[in-house]
Amino acid sequence: MTDQTALKYTAEHEWIALDGDTATVGITAFAADKLGDIVFVELPTVGAEVSAGVVCGEIESTKSVGELYAPVAGTVAAVNEAAVEDPALINADPFGKGWLLTLTVDPAAVAALLDHAAYLELTGGQA
Repeated sequence: MTDQTALKYTAEHEWIALDGDTATVGITAFAADKLGDIVFVELPTVGAEVSAGVVCGEIESTKSVGELYAPVAGTVAAVNEAAVEDPALINADPFGKGWLLTLTVDPAAVAALLDHAAYLELTGGQA
């Protein structure tokens, strides 16, 4: 289980775990719950450059289609092929096996994102 208090968050409901200059990105349990049963995920290709706040992927559920926003600028280092092949992983374990991608980033950019307390305030107490 990921320590959610150590993560950074966006107002678009992505979480970021930073390790050096590598940021692992996923969507929060709050977002996964609001989407409903996730049935399809489209992620950027490895090596792609993404810009902060710009759509870089798509998450489809039985209820709706959601956009995945890059939380910070960076280069896609890896995508979670397991989540692409079995999107239900995102609902089942959004902070673990349901991660979406890793980015090579400037660590300073991540510091500006929401901390756990600010994200809980945004969502009414849910992460």
